Amino acid sequence: MFGLILSVAILAFGIFLRMTQNPGFSRSKRMAWLLIATGIITLIGRIFIMYQKGEF
Repeated sequence: MFGLILSVAILAFGIFLRMTQNPGFSRSKRMAWLLIATGIITLIGRIFIMYQKGEF
């Protein structure tokens, strides 16, 4: 369950970096796509593993 929450948090932070207009985060906008992709892949993988184990 921790992995599921962590992947959602990574995805949410990536979306936050992409959408924010704060000039302090302007350098991190390039990393936003990496975090979004990592969050989506991890979330899909974690849901698939939980479904296979019968926990979901």
